[in-house]
Amino acid sequence: MGGGAAGIGAAGAAKQADPDARITVFTEFEDVGYSPCGIPYVHGREIETFQGLILQGKEFYENAGFDIHYETTVASVDAAGHAVVLASGERVPYDRLVVATGFNYADPGVPGSDLEGLHYVKNIRRAMEWDPILDKAKTAVVVEASPLGLEMTTALAHRGLETHLVDAHPWALSEVADPDIMKPVQDSWAEMGVQMHFNAKLEAFLGDKEVRGVRTSEGEIPADVVVVCTHKQPNNHLAREAGLEIGSTGGIVVDERMATSGGGVFAAGDCVEVPQGFTMLPLQGLSGSHAYAQGKTAGTNAANGQRTYDPVFVPWGMVAGKWMIGGVSFGETTAGALGMPYHLGMAQGISRARYYPGMQKILVKLLAEPKTLRIIGAQLVGGEGIKERADFLAVCSKKGITMRDLAVMENVYSPPIGALNEPISLAAQNGLARLAQAGKST
Repeated sequence: MGGGAAGIGAAGAAKQADPDARITVFTEFEDVGYSPCGIPYVHGREIETFQGLILQGKEFYENAGFDIHYETTVASVDAAGHAVVLASGERVPYDRLVVATGFNYADPGVPGSDLEGLHYVKNIRRAMEWDPILDKAKTAVVVEASPLGLEMTTALAHRGLETHLVDAHPWALSEVADPDIMKPVQDSWAEMGVQMHFNAKLEAFLGDKEVRGVRTSEGEIPADVVVVCTHKQPNNHLAREAGLEIGSTGGIVVDERMATSGGGVFAAGDCVEVPQGFTMLPLQGLSGSHAYAQGKTAGTNAANGQRTYDPVFVPWGMVAGKWMIGGVSFGETTAGALGMPYHLGMAQGISRARYYPGMQKILVKLLAEPKTLRIIGAQLVGGEGIKERADFLAVCSKKGITMRDLAVMENVYSPPIGALNEPISLAAQNGLARLAQAGKST
């Protein structure tokens, strides 16, 4: 159930594990296997067309042996009877079921949420229909500085709209990123003309039939278009009604095989919760790469193969404003909120040789366990090279690499692609120096 990254990943993996398996996919949408993560960049005119986001045509999946039912709603799951019931009333039996029902945006919970014209970035067909409206629009409001909110704020500013960002928190992405990481992003938004309304609570969407603006605790903001970028909540109603165990995040509880509490039922993607590698606390609503990997695990095991999914250390990264930002697991903000002690190493480095054209600054913050100095998190902001460093530091966290290890790490030096001193190593060296200055052994 579901045709996104998790669902299609599960279908492909199941077919690999058992080429003779009959694979049936149900999706409410008109397409499967496209990249919704690319939608903001089409709106921002950085990607030319939406067609480029569709990874394969329908004929590809037919040739691969998948029986995909488009625009089909599953009304209920009979876990005991091993069948799904469609909205049409048809009962479809299964030997194994993979639940990949994705997410819903959190209800803003304010008057006017039913007005026409509120845009939610999810279905590529709705994005195609909405995009021409931007050609006539002059003013846009983005509700909530979530990861999608950051992308849409940047995209609409690129498109030339007067863009307002409304968020009740004190800075953008404040539940994940540290304020010093986000300051360059917010400064670049200001340069792009974005008007930021932080510490402003959304009170209502305004309009008679169609939305014409928002009311916040700071006042009203007229708008031609409003994009709702509230947090992703697991779409778990079918799983809950089927009696599957639901966790504290609202996600379906799964084990390392992505198996649920229901016999023969697996789940993957934004509808599940998985443990964080250090704390083993449940997390939900991760990236498309996580959903795809979870789907492959679920599909393999559903087809009697063997595959496991490890606890996550969550490397993340994105472009916001004129900067790249990223991180691994914890920054200072999240570590502080969880009461986790940490030792900080921090450095401002450069992405290439100082004299080479295109050199960009990179700020790296490393968080380490106070006693072992094992890396438990990181935050980064720079002009390039953020994704690769976040990926590397996630492996470091998973494998127990310490600040001492990173202080003496080898690194590539080539003027066009790497500076003499790697910023990660500089941050680790500075962290050790701070310990030495405090009279603590390194």
